[in-house]
Amino acid sequence: MSTVVFEEGAVRIDAETIADGFAIESALVQPLMRSGAITSLYERGTNKDEGRYRLTFFHERRRLRLVIDSSGNIIERSTSDVAEVQPPTPRRERRC
Repeated sequence: MSTVVFEEGAVRIDAETIADGFAIESALVQPLMRSGAITSLYERGTNKDEGRYRLTFFHERRRLRLVIDSSGNIIERSTSDVAEVQPPTPRRERRC
């Protein structure tokens, strides 16, 4: 059975997979995602990466990145610490 399932334009992944990447209890994954404490990014491969997908999850200062094949199997997995991202400085419009 695949770890990731693609259904009607949506991606379904087992909470345990995400929990393992962040060293948290799997029961916390959905509440943390709903509250915005865990966010995600979904990318489709193009050219030489056609048929692959990259799912990236962020929680606190950790990143979990999964590369998935077209069957939904995880073919690469990495976790890393990421620096705190500062919001961009607002630009002020100058008038001449």
